[in-house]
Amino acid sequence: MKAAVIYEHGGPGSIQYKTDFPDPAPAAGEVVVRVRATTLNYHDIFTRRGMPGIKVPMPCIMGLDFAGEIAALGAGVQGWKAGDRVMIDPVDRVGPGGLIGEVRPGGLAEYCAVPVAHLVRMPDGVSYEDAACLPVAYGTAIRMMYTIGQIQPKDKILILGASGGVGTCCVLLSKLAGAEVIACASSPAKLERLRQMGADHVIDYTKEDFAKWIYAKFTKPHRRKFEGGVDVVVNFTGGDTWVPSLKVVHRRGKVLTCGATAGFDPKEDLRYIWSFELQVLGSNSFMREDLVKLLELIQQGKLKPIIDKELPLVEANEAFRLIEEREIFGKVVLKP
Repeated sequence: MKAAVIYEHGGPGSIQYKTDFPDPAPAAGEVVVRVRATTLNYHDIFTRRGMPGIKVPMPCIMGLDFAGEIAALGAGVQGWKAGDRVMIDPVDRVGPGGLIGEVRPGGLAEYCAVPVAHLVRMPDGVSYEDAACLPVAYGTAIRMMYTIGQIQPKDKILILGASGGVGTCCVLLSKLAGAEVIACASSPAKLERLRQMGADHVIDYTKEDFAKWIYAKFTKPHRRKFEGGVDVVVNFTGGDTWVPSLKVVHRRGKVLTCGATAGFDPKEDLRYIWSFELQVLGSNSFMREDLVKLLELIQQGKLKPIIDKELPLVEANEAFRLIEEREIFGKVVLKP
């Protein structure tokens, strides 16, 4: 089969495209999925580079997020049949099997053997491409915004890193909830696309201090009153953006975080947390119910994942480059 493979951890260009990689066979309790669409996440880049404490069996086929149809069933599989359309939940929730696309082969191939516990049935009307966008980026976003953050209509929500997979979904979910969105990105083209998605305000964070922008637009948060600033900040960048994020939230407001792409150990200022009674809420990936909710929203026509580019599997290195150099707006899809 065709597959994008690494034989050792490495940098850009280290993925090898194979046309004769061995086809997988389903073990007992597994199915083989014919992959129709796979999307990339920054986690795939971490896997390619190698992460401390995580031993990845080689050769490795990455790709956490993918969708397709069942091509073959292993012994003992019940409730599924060949041709069923499925999205893959990459997280092992029942045993020590590990993450699909990391310690088990993932979706950057024509076929993938998957334990049945990872299968999520796709409703009619949901495309393979849209389903492949969901688990890591969109699942993380909906859990952070709805399940954990419980954003409300009329909330003013500042979203940092709004142009990536998680960020674009946060914008979509915020608008779906009836919130007022302030989206941050790094180029005029990305800002314009965020406007087209429904962002009410946009900030080029490379040219403008977002805290000063918030103060000028909504006034500075008041320590004694529940006024000024924004209701919610979405910050999964960390680093130098962390303390400024604390400074723009009004009393009893929320700071939501699901990652730290710019640094996990930023400078802290606890004075803002206690004096403004801030709610700093962490959100870790997603649960199955979050994925089911996303599929329902797509089926109902309420949510449409943002896909920037579709590339053939042979261009896997180029797809990784686009993610790594932050040239993608939303998601990039690979097809075998």
